[in-house]
Amino acid sequence: MVTSHYPIIRWHEAGAEYAVRWRSEAGVAPPEVVVVADDTLKADEAYRLAAQGTAILWRGDYQNARKLLQALAQRVDRAPREGSWKRPATPAEAFRLHREAQGRRAAILGRLLVPLTADYRVPLRRGQEVVAACLEALGPGGEDSVIALRGLLALVSAYEWRKKGIPVPAVEGRIYPHFGVFSPVRGEYVELVAKAPLPAGCELAFDIGTGSGILAAVLARRGIRRVVATDQDPRALQCAAENARNLGLTAAIEVIEADLFPDGRAPLVVCNPPWVPAQPNSPIEFAVYDPDSRMLRGFLGGLAAHLAPGGEGWLIISDLAEHLGLRSRDELLGWIVAGGLKVLGHIDTRPQHPKVSDRNDPLHAARAAEVTSLWRLGLA
Repeated sequence: MVTSHYPIIRWHEAGAEYAVRWRSEAGVAPPEVVVVADDTLKADEAYRLAAQGTAILWRGDYQNARKLLQALAQRVDRAPREGSWKRPATPAEAFRLHREAQGRRAAILGRLLVPLTADYRVPLRRGQEVVAACLEALGPGGEDSVIALRGLLALVSAYEWRKKGIPVPAVEGRIYPHFGVFSPVRGEYVELVAKAPLPAGCELAFDIGTGSGILAAVLARRGIRRVVATDQDPRALQCAAENARNLGLTAAIEVIEADLFPDGRAPLVVCNPPWVPAQPNSPIEFAVYDPDSRMLRGFLGGLAAHLAPGGEGWLIISDLAEHLGLRSRDELLGWIVAGGLKVLGHIDTRPQHPKVSDRNDPLHAARAAEVTSLWRLGLA
């Protein structure tokens, strides 16, 4: 009998019962029903199995598994969704249906599984080299395991992004995102921080929820002598510290673990919280979705106690949630007032990402109207 503090996946194969470690960085529970399949499995049958909740452990050619995953994605995207025949009554309803569709898609595609050996080899014909990507994201292996092919490909993709980095003109270099840390793929909020007028004589800044450390790096490049960057996620802390080293900014940037604020006060306190008040479906989504606006409200509620007299708090946030009917402008302004703060002004920009012009996107109307703002806040 296998005993482990890790989740265990069990299945029967060739008359024997197997139980190995289940790997899911999204925190998905191991599937209860597993069938073993190979290259003889047709895409339609695979889709039928996955749609009804059955996981498929692949024993065939690895490259054929990748093709099957693409075929499953095509079938999921073509499948009619419940209620899709009628137009959502509100933007909030459209968002709810969109998230449900995303969740269903992720669940179905996550049911195509592949084995991993204890040293992170894929023991399948034409198996992909994934050792370095797995070691970086998961740490030492140590035992055989099973992982969703979609999750494994995400590890590899993140590893490639980390190797080549993302060029960011405002930091005069590249940011190298780690697996599980949000990548700065949308540049408009970075440019807001790069161009907003700094408080006079500002030599200290706090970057709350630093993530990859990109905003801390922007502030340091602008000449702020000391930037204290905080986060709670160990991966984010490691990522931000590494990016500071790569950019030659370790003398200016201190990365510390903290729940929002570090000790003390600063003349500039910056925060770019998740923009949409909704429940994340995976750890990486915590950078996008903030249940009940907890981080946003925490920042606004605690800012006054950490802002030096005459200083500014910079809140970088999109109004997408307002266009989706998930949060009102009055709520945001109410939280600012309740925190003992006042609005000194705001600088606005419009996103330039592809979904803004994608009329097939179910949230197109909200995305087309979206504005990203840097709110300058002071003590009331």
